[in-house]
Amino acid sequence: MTDFAQRTIDLARRNVAEGGRPFATVIVRDGEVLAESANKVAQTNDPTAHAEILAIRQACRKLGTEHLVDASVYVMAHPCPMCLGSLYYCSPKEVIFLITRESYEQYYLDDRKYFEVSTFYDEFSKSWDQRRLPMRYQPRDAAVEVYRLWNERNGGERKSTVIPETSS
Repeated sequence: MTDFAQRTIDLARRNVAEGGRPFATVIVRDGEVLAESANKVAQTNDPTAHAEILAIRQACRKLGTEHLVDASVYVMAHPCPMCLGSLYYCSPKEVIFLITRESYEQYYLDDRKYFEVSTFYDEFSKSWDQRRLPMRYQPRDAAVEVYRLWNERNGGERKSTVIPETSS
């Protein structure tokens, strides 16, 4: 039986040895790896190239769906807000994280101009006009028309997707 947690650790360790950051993700379904990736932000200069995002993209393309309802997702650390949102969106069976931020923060800090993991959730819960990230609402009637068109093309349903039944 494969130790998927250890596989995740090994993938992250290899990424660090190659100049990347200490994060990795392995997505498993029915005991088999669907997708895996290390964090590629440093290598690609792409701030969205987190291990979770890359592995989710890979797994969803492989399965031909945006849903991972039967999958287990192994991640090195508790997911950042972007990755957590992506995990909620693809709805896996479970997410297994191998270290907490509190355990690794003495070695690694993820700090940005408007973002620190330790304060993000408080920041996120604020109204858009109270956040540190400057945001401006610029209403346009034509924007509503895009959503009205989508609604018409999809039989007047407000749902954006149908979540498949799990096989479990």
